[in-house]
Amino acid sequence: MFKFLKGVSAISTTELSERLSGEIELLDVRSPAEYRSGHINKAVNIPLDKINTYDGKEKQVYVICQSGMRSKKAAKLLRKKGYEATNVRGGMSHWSGKIRGGR
Repeated sequence: MFKFLKGVSAISTTELSERLSGEIELLDVRSPAEYRSGHINKAVNIPLDKINTYDGKEKQVYVICQSGMRSKKAAKLLRKKGYEATNVRGGMSHWSGKIRGGR
């Protein structure tokens, strides 16, 4: 695992793909319109501007956006709230796995 600036850990989309076979909490911080246009099946949409309202039970969360920038910001905010947040480098623009549209 690669450590990013200011203690935000990051994984590649390939590593995320491997972890999706287990039970993980994946947050998609893109806008609702971006999420509806195509997202990873297990992803829950919590737009970046609403990330402070996130109150999940799992302490380990993975965060994805389109390119990795918004998710990095979200991961920093979640870490301040006590979550073990991991950014997905490259985001959906590097994702080559299955996606689904709609909600």
